[in-house]
Amino acid sequence: MKVLLVDDHALVRNGIASLLVANNVEVVDEASDGLEAIDKARKLKPDLILMDIQMPRCNGLEATRLIKAELPEITIVVLTVSEDDEDLFEALKSGADGYLLKNLKADEFFDLLGGLKKKEAAIAPFLTAKIIKEFARQTNRRDEGTASEGELTKREHEILRLVAVGASNKEIASALNVTENTVKYHLGNIMQKLHLRNRAQVAAYATTQGLVHNPSNR
Repeated sequence: MKVLLVDDHALVRNGIASLLVANNVEVVDEASDGLEAIDKARKLKPDLILMDIQMPRCNGLEATRLIKAELPEITIVVLTVSEDDEDLFEALKSGADGYLLKNLKADEFFDLLGGLKKKEAAIAPFLTAKIIKEFARQTNRRDEGTASEGELTKREHEILRLVAVGASNKEIASALNVTENTVKYHLGNIMQKLHLRNRAQVAAYATTQGLVHNPSNR
C-alpha cells in the first residue's frame, strides 16, 4: 500500500511516517496543506491518503472533496484531533473512507486501516454511534422526495444486510454467487437510491433500519 501523508505539522508527519514504515507500509510522500495534497495525489496516485483537517491555504475537507471528485479510486482517511460532530459528518459527506483520531493506540490504528482492504470504513468505534444517531435523525426528517428502503430490489436488500454486518465485496459476491463487479453495481444503486455517499453511510443506514443489532462490535 502506497500512502501519502497530509498534515501541516512536520513532527506529526515524521512520527506517523516512522510508524507506518516500521509496519512495512510505504510512505510515497508528504504534504503540508490541502493544495499540496491535491497536486501530489494527481502525480503519485497513492492507494491511501491520511488527511488532517485544519491546514493553511486549503483544509483537509475541501481537499478530500476535490481529490474524490477527480480521483475517486484513491482511499482517503481523515486523521485528526477533532472529535467535533460537524467535522465528522462533513468528512463523510466529502467522500472520506474513514475518520480516525490521532490519540488512537498503534494497534487500533493498524487494525482499522487493515479493514480498508476488505472495503470496510476506517472509523474509530466510538464515532460509529454518532453516525448512527445522525442517520436516525435524518431518516426521521426525510423529505417526501427522498427514496426509501422500500424502493430497493430484493438483491439490493440482501447486499445492504451483508454490508451492515461488515462483509467485504468479495465475501458478498461469494455468499450471493455473483461477481464482485455485480456487487459494486448494486452498491452504486443502493447509494444513489438512498442518497448515501460511501460504505460507512450504507452501514449506518442499515443499522438505523434494524438490519444489524450490534454495529459497534465489528
